[in-house]
Amino acid sequence: MDIEAQKRAAGEAAIEFVDDKMIVGVGTGSTVKYFIDALAKIKQRIDGAVSSSEQSSKLLREHGIPVLDPNSVGEIPLYVDGADECDPHRCLIKGGGAALTREKILVAVAKKFVCIVDVHKCVEVLGKFPLPIEVIPMARSHVAREIVKRGGQPVWRQGCVTDNGNWILDVHGLQITDPVKLESEWNQIVGVVTVGVFAQRSADVVLVGDGRRFGRG
Repeated sequence: MDIEAQKRAAGEAAIEFVDDKMIVGVGTGSTVKYFIDALAKIKQRIDGAVSSSEQSSKLLREHGIPVLDPNSVGEIPLYVDGADECDPHRCLIKGGGAALTREKILVAVAKKFVCIVDVHKCVEVLGKFPLPIEVIPMARSHVAREIVKRGGQPVWRQGCVTDNGNWILDVHGLQITDPVKLESEWNQIVGVVTVGVFAQRSADVVLVGDGRRFGRG
């Protein structure tokens, strides 16, 4: 099965977690696009969606799915998103699409977080994919220096501005053996909006495009 077929299979598999009258949290990326396409086929069953990016919001609206303000809905029962890497403990690297802060907010307010990936995203140790960090623009150099002190090799993703008006540093050369600790400590660097490790709240369920699944539920 090729990669696009795996992405489609994972995206469509997540539909089983969608219940009637649900407000669905929707992430960002190429695998999520297949979930949005599948969600559109049952849009009459749901009450709407909250989205992690302007890109996904546009796709949802094109399918006629109402996009709601997260501030108006409180806790959401389900959030579905992809990942750039996923380890055996369902800890993730996210942010390749520069939507990591809004994604992390929706993860925080979701009762269940379902992650959809193709098999190439599954790794034993996080870090081969450069770790995205969203930073306040005026703090870019400061944050980069602090990351170098911690053993990372930061590269400014030039030309990329997040939906929040911030910049992205991609950190190379990492082997993240304790993702919970790294997420907590690096989030404390002044000027960091958020780091693209999702470990303090990992995925509840991971659906892999080759048919495997692991997690709670």
